Amino acid sequence: MSSTQGVEQAATTLVSRRIAGGQGDVLCTDHRPSDNEQAFTIQTEVSRQWCEQVNDSIGGWKCLQPIDGRWVVAPIFTSTINTIPPIPVWPTKQVSRIEPELAFYFAHDLAVRDEPYLAHEVDAAISRTHMALELIYNRHADPTQCTHFDNLADGLVNQGLFVGPQVDTEHAIQASQFEITVSYKEHTQTYEGKHPNGLPRTPLYWLVEFLRQQGMGIQAGQVVITGSYAGVIDVPLDTEIKLEYQGLGEMQVRFISK
Repeated sequence: MSSTQGVEQAATTLVSRRIAGGQGDVLCTDHRPSDNEQAFTIQTEVSRQWCEQVNDSIGGWKCLQPIDGRWVVAPIFTSTINTIPPIPVWPTKQVSRIEPELAFYFAHDLAVRDEPYLAHEVDAAISRTHMALELIYNRHADPTQCTHFDNLADGLVNQGLFVGPQVDTEHAIQASQFEITVSYKEHTQTYEGKHPNGLPRTPLYWLVEFLRQQGMGIQAGQVVITGSYAGVIDVPLDTEIKLEYQGLGEMQVRFISK
């Protein structure tokens, strides 16, 4: 995949699936990305086409530090960020797939500049921290056929974000691990939550520098999630779900099918 036309055609395919909540095969060989740069180029074009077609904007980002050199970064669109249940989702086999995370809101821009931002500058730009659930949906019909770059081009299986209650920022900064209890109906399960990068703000520093290098930046009001504490959790639709982050807070949510 090298041509501008190929990038646009690849993005058009992915945007149509995202709008319809559909699934499909991996991109054809001529359009399929084979490295970070190609995948991110398609992802950027997906963002452009999506925002143009549905009158949306980038409301935030998901990120982790690179894994074996593979970039972990994707936009979260403003229209897909929710704070009030019930939350409409594209279900997977009649369940909602979620990832328990912490979300960081930025109070002011971190605009593109020549020199990298220091960690204390990134910290100073953050206004508050919330409990959050990333909403997961794989738009590939057969995930076993996907490479990381296929998923990177398509936004890393993100379909949105639920932002829950605000938590104590100083406590959250050090929240490398904590128990997560998920309860609904007769079901209760506790997970030993652990952040994949150790501390939850660590990926933020990578993201800010990555975006700067791409000629992009963080905008005031954007929210960033930095990795799941317990992988992907499946929960039922049309059911009151309670999640407790030990020592941080709790939230209740309900998901409904789009």
